Formats: sequence, C-alpha cells, structure tokens
Amino acid sequence: MNDTLEMLLSQPDAIRRSVVYRLLDRLKENHAPQELIEAVACLLDDHAAEKAYEVIYKCARTLE
Repeated sequence: MNDTLEMLLSQPDAIRRSVVYRLLDRLKENHAPQELIEAVACLLDDHAAEKAYEVIYKCARTLE
C-alpha cells in the first residue's frame, strides 16, 4: 500500500487526478466505507496531494 500511495502521489497532477477518479469509481462500486472514499477524494486537490506527499515521505526521510 505504501509503495502504491507513493507512486500515486509522485505522479504529475493530471495523471494523479485521473487515477484517483478511477479509484473512486471502484471504491464506490465495491461499497467502500464513506470515510475512505472521502479521504481518497482529497487527493484530487493538487495542494492536498502535494502536502500529503511532503508529510508522508519527505518528513519521514528527514527523520531517518
């Protein structure tokens, strides 16, 4: 999951949004929890996705 998330967040904005839209469709089709759908939907926002990448990956690297 971690590798998938990093790959997704490191994509150019247009590609990331396209993948997120497809993922949201699949989550809805499979009746995923609403909280998960909402969390993934946040990644459609360019600034939110960039901040998520920074917090998850850049901060983790500086702590090692």
